[in-house]
Amino acid sequence: MTSAAVSVRGLTRRFGEVVAVEGLSFEVKTGELFGIVGPDGAGKTTTLRMLAGVMRPSGGDALIRGRSVVSEPEAVKPHIAYMSQRFGLYEDLTVGENIAFYAELYEVPRSVLPGRLERLYEFSQLAPFEGRLAGDLSGGMKQKLGLCCALVHEPDVLLLDEPTFGVDPISRRDLWLIVHDMVARGTTVIVSTAYMEEAERCDRVALMNRGRLVGLDHPRRLHEGLGGEVISVRVSEPRRAVEWLAGVPHVRSAALLGDSMRIMLGDGEEAWSSVRTSLEEQGIAVLEAAPARPSLEDVFVELVERERSGKNPERSGND
Repeated sequence: MTSAAVSVRGLTRRFGEVVAVEGLSFEVKTGELFGIVGPDGAGKTTTLRMLAGVMRPSGGDALIRGRSVVSEPEAVKPHIAYMSQRFGLYEDLTVGENIAFYAELYEVPRSVLPGRLERLYEFSQLAPFEGRLAGDLSGGMKQKLGLCCALVHEPDVLLLDEPTFGVDPISRRDLWLIVHDMVARGTTVIVSTAYMEEAERCDRVALMNRGRLVGLDHPRRLHEGLGGEVISVRVSEPRRAVEWLAGVPHVRSAALLGDSMRIMLGDGEEAWSSVRTSLEEQGIAVLEAAPARPSLEDVFVELVERERSGKNPERSGND
């Protein structure tokens, strides 16, 4: 991973007075698994649609293999495959017919098609369903078929818009195995997701909130830069505890997770002791408390809070 497959430069998209993506800049290395991560409305889909040439930017540009999506959109298309959340499968065609249609659409030479089909069927495990109508497939199998159709012309850059949304856990795992296999073969993959635990799989992630970049680095480095401490706590009244902690010193954030809380504390050896005392003074019993490994969600919450307070220098890393 030594050269940039994708270079995004001040990419912006407005819808009237609404700014969906604002001044987005980053580079994606060749052979990298790069995540665009954030909640609904963060600008993930809009970003991918601009990279795919489906939507024209209002400002800025992006280069894919050195070709501009603004001035050379047709020159970009042979290098990419874009799989949207609603990929255009033909439900009245079979699995095999769908793949053959996309192979013809992408002008895949007939001489190489048998070998590609064999490999696609192998890692997608769709060979037994080659004759089944796409409309009769499960959600997870439709996503696998969509990936096969997108990959049949062996693109340099694969753009995936929330490929595991609404997919069962087993199919989600299978989809990620396919993605990792493609990266191992040298394909550059940019994937958007709202699932922070999925983003941990990426080589680097761009954390987005309301159209802006709030963090960019390896997940591990983002964890290391968090500072402070994360505590997993079980209390007698978790909902009341979360509300109370919103105004307590040393508490950066507090959120419910099942029947426990995750509390992000500021620096200082006495931080947890002070917070615990504050809870107990409110009649909220602390039943159990233990240090927890910071998650990417913890990092995201922290960076968003810093941005709101004007204290967030963009975290970035390109190594």
